[in-house]
Amino acid sequence: MKTEIIKERIAILGGGPSGLFMYKRLVESGKTNFEIDIYERKSTLGAGMPYSHEGANDEHVTNISDNETPGIVTSISEWILTVPAEILERFKIDTANFTEYKVLPRLLFGYYLADQFKLLEQKANEAGITTRIHYQSNVVDISYNEQGKEVWVETTTSKDKFDYVVICTGHNWPVRYEGKVKGYYDAPYPPSKLLLKLNHAVAIKGSSLTAIDAIRTLARENGAFLKDENGNISFQNHPESPDFKIIMHSRNGMLPAVRFHLEDSHLKNNSLLTEEDIEIHRKNNDGFLSLDFVFQKNFKEIFREKDPDFYDRIKDLSIEDFVAEMMELRERLEPFQLLKAEYIQAEKSIKREESVYWKEMLAVLSFAMNHPAKYLSAEDMQRLQKVLMPLISIVIAFVPQKSCTELLALHHAGVLDIIPVGDDSVIEPQNGGGIVYHFSDPDHNPRSVYYETFVDCVGQPHLSYKDFPFKSLLSQKSISPARIKFKSNEIGHLAFSQGNSAIEKDSEGSYFLSVSGIAINDNFQIINQYGAYNENLYIMAVPYIGGYNPDYSGLDFCEAASMHILNSMSRLE
Repeated sequence: MKTEIIKERIAILGGGPSGLFMYKRLVESGKTNFEIDIYERKSTLGAGMPYSHEGANDEHVTNISDNETPGIVTSISEWILTVPAEILERFKIDTANFTEYKVLPRLLFGYYLADQFKLLEQKANEAGITTRIHYQSNVVDISYNEQGKEVWVETTTSKDKFDYVVICTGHNWPVRYEGKVKGYYDAPYPPSKLLLKLNHAVAIKGSSLTAIDAIRTLARENGAFLKDENGNISFQNHPESPDFKIIMHSRNGMLPAVRFHLEDSHLKNNSLLTEEDIEIHRKNNDGFLSLDFVFQKNFKEIFREKDPDFYDRIKDLSIEDFVAEMMELRERLEPFQLLKAEYIQAEKSIKREESVYWKEMLAVLSFAMNHPAKYLSAEDMQRLQKVLMPLISIVIAFVPQKSCTELLALHHAGVLDIIPVGDDSVIEPQNGGGIVYHFSDPDHNPRSVYYETFVDCVGQPHLSYKDFPFKSLLSQKSISPARIKFKSNEIGHLAFSQGNSAIEKDSEGSYFLSVSGIAINDNFQIINQYGAYNENLYIMAVPYIGGYNPDYSGLDFCEAASMHILNSMSRLE
């Protein structure tokens, strides 16, 4: 009599890029004693929010190219040759001139990811791995049976039991005023809602890639980009929108930096600290990872051989001094003047295939620091948040060239401007529609400006523990808020006594800094309120782990996190 082999059941919640990389890891693991269920809210896999109509129109482009995309099944250069002619025509792609260094329209990149999912399904089939895909299936709750170590996934129509669940639910944009206050948009997504004919100034909050997406959509609806015989781009308002204008409101009044050639397109470097290096350092530092140590080893010292002049310039600088020096130029130059200068520098970098090395290494530092950031002290986490991340977020935005030329054309036409508003700015929704933007100008004079239309473009917010969508895990205390311990009790006590609401004191008298999202371990397993990790339940959903992963770098993050998860699934053979 044949013994039936009982296979492990694995659920992947969300079929966007995170789910795609998790599925790839499982399919290519060489193990087959499992079945996979994929729950996807939409009717397609792969694209997720950023690369589908939920996050892009035809005009929106990625900020990574084929050579910067982690390998899935086929490269974009191979795949592009299989794309139907009408789609290539729609996105103005000439396969004869296509290179691995070109960025793709985001929707086209979404088609690529969808096709990669299909190829992975075929590979799973050939390997004898059962895949069940639940399209248009919204997961409403997750619960955990501690005795049986079972995870239950509940949708609007079913409830199923699994051995492992990986939460890959992706982006989440909470709605606060949209639909209640006329002209108020909590996020620019889906961008189809910004196809608005407007004849007034529009307020944009933020100056990130998210803001640039909104600007490109609004501009096309209220004017046209024209190209002359020399290839120069200009912008002209439509006759019915003569007073259309866009004002970006940015905390520091700066635009993000321009995409350039990366020497190592996957943000890795042989000189980086290993996990063993970090472990040894933490053992000698009360369990904490020092931000200064990471900055020294994963940034400064890499220049010793690569760029000795730059090394001599920065070797004695603290993080604070380095950031001040790098920001000084950005603060001194008018933002659009700097954008034009960086555009020219980036064009040379791409043409000559030469990196702007310090910017590349800042991206490497950010990516390398992301995973062990949970081991920083609260003091260092605050320095990271307030000092280093503002520079990193500007420099490694990698704004695509096409977006730059359009921003410059809009500014030259008098249609686009940026103003610094500081951390203390307030947006006040108005009962009759629109908002009043309260801020201080550069001379510290209070300003209040009314805008009929407002779009919040600060990007994906880091959501709090209380925002976690699967309420049974909350009520079962299966998850806990993310928090970082102070190394110095004196500093923690001082911050606590000053009434800082983000500082907590535990029963043993230790002080902690609350950060966004939930607590997880190095394998992305959730941690309960008693400090124990859950060996059956993983999370890659970036809005809920941002406190412990302050810079989740797109597909590179998905690739790295999925490997940690696969390696910790102990029962897979």
